[in-house]
Amino acid sequence: MTSMPCPTDPPDSSAGSPPTSQRWTPRLVLSLAALVLLLETLTISYLMISMAIPSIAAHYRTTQGAWLLTAFLLVGAITAPLVGKLADMYGKRRLLLACVTISAVGAFICAVADSYAVMLVGRSVSGLLIPCLFLSYSLIRDVFPPKKVALAVSIATSGMGLIAIPAPFLTGWLIDHYGFRSIFWFFVIVLVLLLGMIAATTSESSVRLRSTLDLLGACLLGAGIAGVLIAVSIGPSNGWTHISTIGYLAGGIILLGAWLVSTRLVQDPLIDLDVLGNRPVLLTAVGAGFTYAAAGLYSILLPMLAMTPATLGLDYGFGVTAEGFAVFQAPIGGMVVIGGIVVGLLVSRGVRPRGLLIAGLSAMTLGFVLTSLVHDNRILLIFFAALFGCGMGLAYASIPNLLIEAVPAELQATTASIVGVFQSVFPAVLPVVAFSVMNVAYIAPLSPEVTKGVVFYTDTGFQIAFMIGAAATTLGVVVAFMLPRSIERLRKPTESNPNRSDVVATN
Repeated sequence: MTSMPCPTDPPDSSAGSPPTSQRWTPRLVLSLAALVLLLETLTISYLMISMAIPSIAAHYRTTQGAWLLTAFLLVGAITAPLVGKLADMYGKRRLLLACVTISAVGAFICAVADSYAVMLVGRSVSGLLIPCLFLSYSLIRDVFPPKKVALAVSIATSGMGLIAIPAPFLTGWLIDHYGFRSIFWFFVIVLVLLLGMIAATTSESSVRLRSTLDLLGACLLGAGIAGVLIAVSIGPSNGWTHISTIGYLAGGIILLGAWLVSTRLVQDPLIDLDVLGNRPVLLTAVGAGFTYAAAGLYSILLPMLAMTPATLGLDYGFGVTAEGFAVFQAPIGGMVVIGGIVVGLLVSRGVRPRGLLIAGLSAMTLGFVLTSLVHDNRILLIFFAALFGCGMGLAYASIPNLLIEAVPAELQATTASIVGVFQSVFPAVLPVVAFSVMNVAYIAPLSPEVTKGVVFYTDTGFQIAFMIGAAATTLGVVVAFMLPRSIERLRKPTESNPNRSDVVATN
């Protein structure tokens, strides 16, 4: 391995042709704004769909509303490695535009769906929006001025609040006045506009990784991840010992085992296990998984807690509407933005992102614990949510900066896609764990006439769920502490094998 240069150091000549000017030009600002808006759209899509699930489930008369989130995460997880490899081979901008286009088609399918099955197809197709996360900051790494990379990546991954802050108010207003389909029409319009903005303002990376496409590995890995996630998703409803749950889980594990074997038999595997086994990469991936899982769990629990009617006498709940919940959600979005900007400014001045990830996960842990202990006071709950949001911003922005430290530009998209798998799988699993515990022993004993078929949980149930989230972020803190204080950058393919010429720069 070679010594790792500072994140603000100029990239290698083989990394492409970033702009020679170190100043913010109008085109650069518009490019960053487009990428920021795209990633904020990805972030708020989870929130907006979560708030719309009750309306969607009632319209289609289904009890499987959670699959609107599961299908989205599932497709994002299984396509991330393939998209990452294609991006390194054929261009990150090209793959980014393709993913945005496909996601817009998925949103359109959801907007006109005449059955719940069609709705799920649309949500699955929309899952191609998830790889846009790592494609965006990998593209920034290649085409932005080197001294602007750290700040640009941090802003992109944590947002500027242009959508994230008003999103809860907008979501509540759309659902309350125009129904759930308006949410999907909103995504169609926004994604089409962003497609044009990115195409007009963002340059293509000149970095190319000369490689073959491991289709067998893609099929085995994708099917294996799908099997495990489906088992986790149906386990609480079908039973963990049910033949279908065991079948999906066993099948997924077998396929993942076959994928591991296949990586040693092909010259250019979809995911290089030597890269994944690199300590900084692996620990960053696991830390990212805990970060996004905890954020997902908090975003599910908080609206449930706040929207529960206080008249039920459960010692929590304020009975707010979807629009009224924005008062709780907006501070989270604002603090995420602030946390991300702080990371960008500090990293660009030489501060290592390792300590910032530790600080972020620690703040998230504190937010979980405080919310668990005191959630019957509106002002305090908003404050705790804002604290949690600040931790999210610090952690979100630290993750890509850690990868930029550890991985050369030629492997950015491929390696970031590995992290993307963790960012999708962990959030799919943690809520299932929390709600499995809540469903076993903490359903409130209320009469059907009062609940009207809706399940409510006891106050203790919510305390346990938030503490499960705190346990996840605590594990994340431990993982972050295990990251080396000084990271050595992985060798480029040509450095590890001088006889190969895998990396080319096209102009």
